[in-house]
Amino acid sequence: MSSADQEIEIVSDANTKHRQNGNANPANQAEGIVLDVYSASAYGDLQKLREFVEGEGHSLSKPDGNGYYALQWAALNNYPEIAQYIIEHGGDVNASDNTRQTALHWAAVRGSVSAAEVLLQSGARVEAADLNGYRAVHVAAQYGQTAFLNYICAKHGADFDSPDNDGRSPMHWAAYKGYPDTIRLLLFWNAHQGKQDKEGCTPLHWAALRGNAEACNVLVQAGSKLELMIKDKSGFTPVQLASDRGHRHAALILVMVFNETS
Repeated sequence: MSSADQEIEIVSDANTKHRQNGNANPANQAEGIVLDVYSASAYGDLQKLREFVEGEGHSLSKPDGNGYYALQWAALNNYPEIAQYIIEHGGDVNASDNTRQTALHWAAVRGSVSAAEVLLQSGARVEAADLNGYRAVHVAAQYGQTAFLNYICAKHGADFDSPDNDGRSPMHWAAYKGYPDTIRLLLFWNAHQGKQDKEGCTPLHWAALRGNAEACNVLVQAGSKLELMIKDKSGFTPVQLASDRGHRHAALILVMVFNETS
């Protein structure tokens, strides 16, 4: 089950390691050197961006040396004005990097709803999938971005039950990563909690495997005894997986619910 570790990752090159989660901190902008359209977009520096584009003729349609686009940086750090400017000046809203991730994927990482609205209103494909088959809904679930997930499902009709290349839905990912609020939202949308991936695992299997007790509790309270009895392709039930990995709290929750429903 090591393949569950293949979640989306965003850049680790030396030029970006000083950026903060969420919007770049304006107080730190003096420390960062804005040298090109990519760093200007990452920092939300519209004035510098205009200078590069309108004064020096820099392109917004080409990726940087790592294959990432200025629009991806603006989306990641939730700068809607920057995103709008990029799109209006030649940036492709559906441009994808070497792993086929688009700006919308990057917006999902940090729950950048304002930037995502600009992207989607400009024609971004809400169901665009990367090399792993991850759509924005999967990325949002992987990072526990519940509000973002609700936004793209409610307003833009994203498929909250779509499988990735391994047959894992957003609920599989939310269970594996331990985001109970995201699971609750998906249950509210009537996502299928008994869906099995290519390894035969349901979301409950993944929650049990990781010992995510609250996620286990949310799933079993909303489900039935059937989910507790489903075996993966290795022949393990969720209870057995939790016990085998030494996750006593999760195993106890599952056993108690099983006994209550017997």
